[in-house]
Parts: sequence; structure tokens; C-alpha cells
Amino acid sequence: MATIFEGFIEAFYLLASFDKEIYSIIGLSIFVSMTATILSSVIGILVGTLMGLNEFPLKKTIVKIVYSLMALPPVVVGLFVTLVISRRGPLGNYQLMFTPLAMIIAQTVLITPIITGIIYNQTKEYGEDIREISLTLGGNKIDQTILVMRELKRTIAIATTTGFGRGISEVGAVMIVGGNIKGHTRVMTTFIAMNNSMGNYSESIAMGIVLIVIAVCTNTALHRISGDVR
Repeated sequence: MATIFEGFIEAFYLLASFDKEIYSIIGLSIFVSMTATILSSVIGILVGTLMGLNEFPLKKTIVKIVYSLMALPPVVVGLFVTLVISRRGPLGNYQLMFTPLAMIIAQTVLITPIITGIIYNQTKEYGEDIREISLTLGGNKIDQTILVMRELKRTIAIATTTGFGRGISEVGAVMIVGGNIKGHTRVMTTFIAMNNSMGNYSESIAMGIVLIVIAVCTNTALHRISGDVR
């Protein structure tokens, strides 16, 4: 209990000190995870909605793949992205390895199947009824898709916050592709892992508390924007 209490005290001092390194770590964490969540949401919401509303060849196989990718281990994502962006990979000429962009790519790959799967599941269950209402009102396919997205805004909020939570709490993939470089690619989760391995438990707990607070505040804000909070 004393260690946890010290962690709370350390968390207060971390924020009150206005240390440039600490705030750069927090800022980079939010930037990377928020950017990845936005990209994943654009892809996942559109793909999940279209999959739920339409029939096409190999649909069952693709759905099984999406559901399987929802549980994809982060270290595997990190390894896959590394193979793609490393010097010998197809994107090696762009020198993306050990950059914030590499971490955004890794988190996007990790989050997109989660959002896609959640949206597809709800669209499959309720999308047909919503589409029939749109047809009754004379809507075309684009109108149907837009109406489904509007009616499933609660699900979209849940999917988005779930994706953001997975991204900002992720350590394996960002450690592999980012390298935890001080002042460049060090984020809250890699900071916690590093200090924990060094025995600096108070600093690890402190940053963990900060991470939880930021995740809760950000998720609450996303729900308010979507109109989900009553």
C-alpha cells in the first residue's frame, strides 16, 4: 500500500513539475493513439457497415478473418509492421522505422479489426431494419449507409473508445517499431515498462495513474461528442 501511495504522490509531482520530458511523453502518447484511432475509425466504420449491409463472395471467410484479427497479439503486429517498413521491407526507402509514424501504423493495424468487427456485428443485427426504413423513405444505397451510421452512433462510440483504449494501453508493438527512444518515440506505456524493469516502481505507478486518467477523460469526451452520455 505504501508503494501505491507513493505512486499517487509521484504522479502529482510529475504533473506539477511541468517537466518537459514527461509532458512530451504524454503528448506523444495521446497524439499517436488518437491519430491511429481516427484512421482506424474511418476505415473500420465504413468497412464494417458495408460488410453488414451487403452480401458478397467469400463474406463468411472475410468475417472470420476480421474476428480473428480482433485478438491479434500486439507483438505480432509490431513484427509484421517492422518487416514492411524496415530497410529490407517494401517501404524501407521511406525510413519509417523508429518514428512516431511507425507507431501510428502499428496501432492502426491493431485497432482497425476491432472497430470493424464491432460495427459489423451491430450492423448485421440492426442494419436491415434501418435500411428498410430508408427504402420506405425513398433513400438510395448511400442514404441507407449514412442512416445506418447515424442510428448506430452509440455502437460507433463504443467501437471508437474500445479502439482508443486498446491503442493507448499498447506496449508491445510500439516498443518494437518505435524503439522507446528518449525524446522521440517514448510513450507512456514504454516509459512504464522501462521504469518497472529498472525497479523505479513509484514512477511506473505514477505514469500508470496518469495513463488511466487520460484514457478515462478521453473516452468520456468521445462519448459526449457522439451524444452517448445521458
